Amino acid sequence: MDSNLKTIIEKRIEKTIKNLEKNNMQAYYVESKADVADKVRELMSEGQTVAVGGSMTLFECGIIDLLRSGSYRFLDRYQDGLSREDIEKIYRESFFADTYISSTNAITENGELYNVDGNSNRVAAICYGPKSVIIVAGYNKIVKDIDEAIDRVKRTAAPANTVRLGCQTYCREKGECMSLAQGETGMAAGCGSPQRICCSYVVSGYQRVKGRIKVIIVGEELGY
Repeated sequence: MDSNLKTIIEKRIEKTIKNLEKNNMQAYYVESKADVADKVRELMSEGQTVAVGGSMTLFECGIIDLLRSGSYRFLDRYQDGLSREDIEKIYRESFFADTYISSTNAITENGELYNVDGNSNRVAAICYGPKSVIIVAGYNKIVKDIDEAIDRVKRTAAPANTVRLGCQTYCREKGECMSLAQGETGMAAGCGSPQRICCSYVVSGYQRVKGRIKVIIVGEELGY
């Protein structure tokens, strides 16, 4: 990355981290995805029960490999041969995990997390249940405010994830949410597909339990 651009990005990250901490979230910066696993390891204890939300970022950073190392009781939603019932059981067991690890759809410079979910298991666990939540996100997830976060999901995160998951939705075919084409500005405006992945919308602002949510911002572009 160009050093001048890196300087500007780091200033934006610094502002975001400061505001996350004002909102009672612990926040950290690591330069590259190669540094993420070590930071995550620092924030957990061996033997903990750990669950994860659906995330390409966790694969990119080696977190899934870390959790499969044998040092943790990993509720592995990605293991081969699981039935839909098995996966839903893991979703429910995740509420009792010591640590829940996920990425986020967007982080505002005001120190808020914005997440949109289809099954809602991920946003539910981020809000309540696991004793500790670790969020891992590339700097590309940082946006100015909630309005930009909403737009980011409609133009980038949701379309890319529907392609990844093979969902038959308008945004998979057109590359953006139907609401944009129709001029609808509402957060929850969208298509009526049975495979729609945008169903629950959660803004995590000020946290009552200080430090329960920990945010690791990475100085690389990661995930969608």
